[in-house]
Amino acid sequence: MNIIYPVILKVPEKNRHLAPRQRVTFLSSHARKALEISSIKSGYGRIKALKDKNGIPLPFKKKYWSLTHKPRYVGGVTADFKIGMDIEEIERIRGSKKGLREKTATKEEWELGYSDDSELFFRYWTAKESVIKAEGSGIRDLLKCRITRLIDDYNLIIRYNKKNWIVEHHFLNGHIASVVKNSCRVKWIEPSGVT
Repeated sequence: MNIIYPVILKVPEKNRHLAPRQRVTFLSSHARKALEISSIKSGYGRIKALKDKNGIPLPFKKKYWSLTHKPRYVGGVTADFKIGMDIEEIERIRGSKKGLREKTATKEEWELGYSDDSELFFRYWTAKESVIKAEGSGIRDLLKCRITRLIDDYNLIIRYNKKNWIVEHHFLNGHIASVVKNSCRVKWIEPSGVT
């Protein structure tokens, strides 16, 4: 069974308060460092992370990759199949964010859930984002991704583009990361696991 190595790196405190443009540049660069660690750990060596004119990641030597970044953490992953990764801070859903529930999942999908409302929302959101990234489509397809089964608190199945996608979640300091894993094992690499 293949193993994928999603890498999550902490954003240094000093870089969280940069001007917006500088912060985005730093986060992108830091996420590429996570990607490089994942690629090397996977035995692929260094990877060229290039995108097409629409911003969709291009495979490098038949290896696929995905990046994600938020103010406190960034992530990167490589695989020999279409891969997607997303990370979000789990926060309470209230006010204007309540409308996002309807844009994220159907009533039937919400009825599958059994965990905290905010946690379930971010499980669904990051899982669907991961699948959309893997397929190279956009956020407009969020509702086309359908959660068909919650396997357990860390895994679920999404139906999208006539395919089933298995997504694994990882919880870290009030954040949730998701990665498309399909039939692979996942070994998460966190900040303390990076040398």
